[in-house]
Order: sequence, then structure tokens, then C-alpha cells
Amino acid sequence: MGVTAKTPEGKEIYSDERHYHTQATTCRDEKMVYGAQNKASYVRDTSLQPYESKDETFEIKLPEGVRTVDVTVELNYELQVPENKVPIHKVTRRVTLDR
Repeated sequence: MGVTAKTPEGKEIYSDERHYHTQATTCRDEKMVYGAQNKASYVRDTSLQPYESKDETFEIKLPEGVRTVDVTVELNYELQVPENKVPIHKVTRRVTLDR
């Protein structure tokens, strides 16, 4: 998932990327292990579960004088390598501090 924030003029002021996937190790070290025959247990599960919502918090520090930003959230599926992404969903919202 990628999150970017831009000023109304188009200048990017924030960018962050988070990855969601299961992580399996032997629990004896930090080395990633693939294959059911090697897995002792799951250390943590950061995957996105079907039909379940997930709340995330992003704190964006705005430069002085900027009160409105356009925030874009993109959810992509990565195939094997980070450069090979399949877009799943994209949302853009204008967020303002003014009432």
C-alpha cells in the first residue's frame, strides 16, 4: 500500500509505503523460511484478511502555510518483485484543516 500527500499545486510533501504479508520463520532466528516442512510457527501475521477492515494511521506534518493536501492511497499486489505491481484500488481525497 502506498500513501502520498500533495499540495494543491502538485508538490509532494509526504510518501510512505507499507507491505502486508505473512512472515514465517523457524522461531530460532530471523531468517525467512518457505515451505510447510520448515515452518515451526508464524511469528506475526501482517496480511490483509478477506472481508475484514484494517485501520491504519498516518501522521503527515504539513509545511508552514499549507492547510490543504490531496491524499492518495493505492493498494497494489506485488508479483515476485516490487517493480511488478498490479493495481487493485486507488482513492484520492482532499483533506483540509479549514472548517
